[in-house]
Amino acid sequence: MKIEQVAVQLYTVRDFLTSPEDYQETLQKIAEIGFKSVEMAGPRPMPEDEIASLCAEKGLVICSSHEDPKLILENPAKALENLEEFGCRYGAYPWPADVEMGNREQVMDLIAGLNASGKVLAEAGKMLVYHNHDMELQPLDGVPVLERIYQETDSAYLQAELDTYWIHAGHASPQAWCARMRDRLPILHLKDYATDESGEPRFAEVGNGILDFRTIIATADASGCQWYVVEQDTCPGDPFDSIEQSFGYIRDNLVD
Repeated sequence: MKIEQVAVQLYTVRDFLTSPEDYQETLQKIAEIGFKSVEMAGPRPMPEDEIASLCAEKGLVICSSHEDPKLILENPAKALENLEEFGCRYGAYPWPADVEMGNREQVMDLIAGLNASGKVLAEAGKMLVYHNHDMELQPLDGVPVLERIYQETDSAYLQAELDTYWIHAGHASPQAWCARMRDRLPILHLKDYATDESGEPRFAEVGNGILDFRTIIATADASGCQWYVVEQDTCPGDPFDSIEQSFGYIRDNLVD
């Protein structure tokens, strides 16, 4: 992994993206930390092309974008348009809205929709990726839903954006899943897993939890991963402090 491959997920700083002025200040802070890339998520207080121009001004590449799940399934042409405005190849299905993982019909409908929408993006030179949480690790007919999603979609139409925290939270191995997704893992979310004093799980800065990121990243590299995206759903204090901690740990310990 090279430092240029390390991005930050804007969902982490979503509370600081509510106006064009805030957006500009936030991107400036991200660039000053040292990030060279961002993944789109959260509020969009201005059109996509203006966001893209602002990122370019700050020297930030847009590596991918989390698009609305309903939009992806019901209007993939609009999701494609957004990706084109951002100038990025990858669009992420962020979470399975309104899908019960134990409901076979709903899961199969989701899978069919992902494959169909991914085909629309693929035919235009883009790629749909699936961002998982822990819910997809529960079994359906004896097979984890996440495994079924990849088994029953075309790899030309749907690839993976694995999330290290959520894979571990789902009682699975992030490195094993990185290996399983060989040649189908363009993006990996780097998010550490820790517990508080009462033993409850919490999101942690990279390097402040229990996950073995050296092994995870080596495995992801071998699987062809292109982008490593720092994300922290909630932070103990200022999210800019958290992403700076994660970036510093990655820079000092994990990059080639």
